[in-house]
Amino acid sequence: MPDTPEGHADGGSAAAARRRLTAWVRDGPPGPFRPRFWRSPLRGPWLTSVLGLVLLAGLVIVAVTGLLSYAAYNPWLPENDMTPGKGLLGFYLFDWPTQPVWLYRVTQGAHVVVGLTLVPVLLAKLWSVIPKLFVWPPARSIAEGIERASLVLLVGGAGFQFATGILNIQLFYVFPFSFYPAHLYGAWIFLAALAVHVAVRLPRAVRELRSRDLRRELRTGVDGTRPEPRDPYGLVAADPAPPTMSRRGLLAFVGGGSAMMFGLSVGQTLDGPLRRTALLAPHGREYGTGPNDFQVNKTAASLGVTAADTGAQWRLAVVGAAGLRLSRADLLRMPLHTYALPIACVEGWSTEQVWTGVRLADLARLAGVTPGSAMVTVRSLQRVGYFGQASLSAGQVADPRALLALRVNGADLSLDHGFPARIIVPNAPGVHNTKWVRELDFRPERA
Repeated sequence: MPDTPEGHADGGSAAAARRRLTAWVRDGPPGPFRPRFWRSPLRGPWLTSVLGLVLLAGLVIVAVTGLLSYAAYNPWLPENDMTPGKGLLGFYLFDWPTQPVWLYRVTQGAHVVVGLTLVPVLLAKLWSVIPKLFVWPPARSIAEGIERASLVLLVGGAGFQFATGILNIQLFYVFPFSFYPAHLYGAWIFLAALAVHVAVRLPRAVRELRSRDLRRELRTGVDGTRPEPRDPYGLVAADPAPPTMSRRGLLAFVGGGSAMMFGLSVGQTLDGPLRRTALLAPHGREYGTGPNDFQVNKTAASLGVTAADTGAQWRLAVVGAAGLRLSRADLLRMPLHTYALPIACVEGWSTEQVWTGVRLADLARLAGVTPGSAMVTVRSLQRVGYFGQASLSAGQVADPRALLALRVNGADLSLDHGFPARIIVPNAPGVHNTKWVRELDFRPERA
C-alpha cells in the first residue's frame, strides 16, 4: 500500500479492529458480558443462598401440589387426560379420593397462592445471579458446559412455568398451544434442571449461609453495608458502586412484594370477608344473585349454552345396562339429598356451597349398574371450549355425597351455574363438576 495518509488511516483502522476483536475474544462482548458492568454491592453468594433457600422451599410445595393436581384428574379414565403422549411423565401414585372433601381445595389453592407469592422471590433470585448468565466464555470445560446448560433450562423453565401458570389463572390464553400438556412437560423439564442445580449448588449454599449472621444483616443499614468478600463464582461485583440500599432493605422489599401477592390472592380460596381482597382473582367481583352469588368460572353464553337448550324440552339421557331419559321434574321426584361441599378450580379459587340433588349412585342403579363397579362419563350441553365431557371413577360414583345437583343454597341453579343440572363430587377438580349435563354414560370401570 502506498505511504499515504489514506494508507496510514486504513492500516490504523485495521489495527484498531484487530485490537477490538482480540479484546472481544479475551474479555467478551461489550456490556453485560464484561464483569465491571455489574456494580451492585449487594450481590454475593450469601444473598443468593438466602433467596435460593426460600425459593427452593416454596418450589417444593408448588411441585408437590402440581403433581397432586394432575392425579386429581384421574388421568387413567377416558376423556380426562389431555396429554396422551406423556408416557412415563404422566405417572401418579394413587387414584384420587373423595375425602377429605377439602383436599383439592387446599392443594390447588396452595399451588396457585404459593406460586404467586414466590414471584418476587424468583425475580430477586434471578437479579442476584444475573452476572452468571453472561459469563464469558460460556464454558471452559465439558462439566461447566453441562452445568450452564442446566442453568439455561432452569431459568427458562422457571420463566415458562410461572408465565403460563399466571396467564392460565387469568384465563388469558395468548400462547399458541394447549396449556395443560405444555405445563406438564414444562414442569418435568424445570424439575430435572432444578434437581441438577440443587445437587451441584446445595453444599455450597449451605456453607455460604453459615458465613454470615442473618440477624446481624437484618440490623445493618445502608451506612454499614459492604460488599461480600470476593468469590470464585463471579457474583460479587469487581468494581462495586456505593450502596443505595442495604441487604435488609432488599430482603424487606422482596418480602413485602411476596406478602402483597399473598394478600391479593389468598382470599379467592376462602369464604367470608377475605374474598373481597382477592384482587388477582380472574373472574370479577360479582357472580350472580341471591343464593347463586358465588364464583362463575365460565358463563353459559361463553360456552354456547342458551336458555332454549335448558328449557322444558331438556332431557337427561342415562345410559347403562338399561337406558332412559329423565326430565327435570322426574329428577325432582326422586330422593333428594343435601350436602355442604366445596367446589375448587384449577385457577385456585374455591368456595363451599350447599347443594341439593340426586345421588349418582341412585342414577347408576336406574341405569342397571352397581355403584362401586361402574364409572360414568358425563357429557355437557356446551358447544365450545374444552371439557365438554369428563369421566368419574367408580369410587366417585359410589360416594353418597356425589350428586347430580339441581339446586344450590335452597334455590334452583342459575343458568351460569349449570341449570338444569350439574355434577357435584366431593374433592373433585371444579372442571369435573360438569355443568349443563345432558348425558350420564355408566360403564364398567377399566383399570
